[in-house]
Amino acid sequence: MTDKAGATETNGGEELVKVENLAIDFATQYGSVTALKGVSFSLNRGEALGIVGESGSGKTVACRALLKLIAGNATVRSGRILVEGTDVLGMSEAELLRFRGETAAMIFQNPSTHLDPIMPVWRQVGEGMVLHQGLSWSQAKLKAVELLRDMQITDPARRAGAYPHELSGGMRQRVMIAAALACEPDILIADEPTTALDVTVQAQILALLRRIRRERQLSLILVSHDLGVIAEMCDRVVVMKDGAVMETGPVEQILTSPRNDYTKRLIASQPSLMKPAVRKTDVTAKPALRLAVEGLKVEFRSAQSLTGWVMRRPAHVVTAVDGVSFTLPRGGSLGIVGESGSGKSTIARSLIGLAAPQAGRILVDGKPIERLLRERPPAEQRKMQMVFQDPFLSLNPAMTVAATLAEPLRQHRLCSDREIPERLADLMAKVELPKNLLERRTTQLSGGQRQRVGIARALALEPEILIADEVTSALDVTIQAQILGLFERLRREMGLTLILISHDLAVVRYLCEQVAVMRQGKLVEYGATEQVLSHPREDYTKALLAAIPLLSRRSDAAE
Repeated sequence: MTDKAGATETNGGEELVKVENLAIDFATQYGSVTALKGVSFSLNRGEALGIVGESGSGKTVACRALLKLIAGNATVRSGRILVEGTDVLGMSEAELLRFRGETAAMIFQNPSTHLDPIMPVWRQVGEGMVLHQGLSWSQAKLKAVELLRDMQITDPARRAGAYPHELSGGMRQRVMIAAALACEPDILIADEPTTALDVTVQAQILALLRRIRRERQLSLILVSHDLGVIAEMCDRVVVMKDGAVMETGPVEQILTSPRNDYTKRLIASQPSLMKPAVRKTDVTAKPALRLAVEGLKVEFRSAQSLTGWVMRRPAHVVTAVDGVSFTLPRGGSLGIVGESGSGKSTIARSLIGLAAPQAGRILVDGKPIERLLRERPPAEQRKMQMVFQDPFLSLNPAMTVAATLAEPLRQHRLCSDREIPERLADLMAKVELPKNLLERRTTQLSGGQRQRVGIARALALEPEILIADEVTSALDVTIQAQILGLFERLRREMGLTLILISHDLAVVRYLCEQVAVMRQGKLVEYGATEQVLSHPREDYTKALLAAIPLLSRRSDAAE
């Protein structure tokens, strides 16, 4: 019997969770903010329910409310949350303590911020067993190791003693799942469990969730902004916007015959459904080369311990990029794809001069450039600019948008102070942001707005080559579609040569004419995007393509 078939049999079964007319407000310094507006949905026993929507739609608040994990400044204006007939909102602290973990558990979005950095993994997984099941710490440690093994973590006995920072993103997410399952709950709530993970790691986490759901007869609530993930994992879906339910129903029905305009827009924004925006090139013309990379090699040496230094042990060397070569014509676009650790971001940092290569050359307009940014003359620095992956980290939270954009203009003396306001207004118009945001700090902007500010800062120096490193990986699909459209317009209007670093092949297919596939520091496949993605030669490229969640793909097969 397939996983999906098993779930389908329970679709009309016993109602396990019922949320009725839930309304929640948050008190802020700017006044009351309504997070949920009369939200209602249900979950049947053994069912997988998807909740989708943009950031701020209320999907995470609704899920946290199921466990009564509500902030102190929140007020429940109306509604009930019934789990097996009992209202969670009316439970005492003692009842909630038993309910959380034994009946329902949650996998949070970012394991890096939800795992204790100074506590070994086994203790975080076993803590619930000590608290709920009365096990000793030694017994909990043994069970924690078994749970980690069940989560398909290699060498679980050794990994159990590791700290979160010593694990990859995928392994940290597996630890979070193990901790949630430690007390054998009936309901598992997964809040964006695969956001910002590589497609192959995402596929592994989703396969793991399918397996444990089947084996443990779990009821699953999966929160995501990726309808491809929902299509593969869920029986029914709830579509939310601005704190309200727009539409709900069986996944197939919602995806193929949506009634609500917002749902239609959400579906149309999926990168896999967007028509490639790359321009048709004249095959008879031979545009001049803008960028050439020849035999690039980048190594990193790990820091030596005092013992290692005394014993004269050689430092451990990691080859991040190994003999990579590619070319890019003037006005062209190249996508560099691969898993975490494949070397794609190191290539970007080498191009921009933030990482020094040990071998190879980088040529711009036929001329070799210096290895490090500080060694390049200002005019050469301005030619190539980068938009970084995380605008939350790459923008100074103490500076206003105006100060952020004005800084490179002043640093490179591109205009007088009197001309700066006009230049800032022009930059804001280019990235489609209103001028009134100039006086705000970046902490007062949404994720999509911050990313646009990051793009504007890169454009301030009027570069000829723009490098975009995973700029859409953590954005909602509708915001992602807007950012991709912005890049294509800027490339067309400004004649930019674009390098897009991504683990999302659908994004690369939309925006790039060429693609380079990286694995473990080596270039494994390179060529025209449509050729490589439609007729891949390498097994690794085929595996990357197969791992992409698609609206049309229903991964029903049992493992």
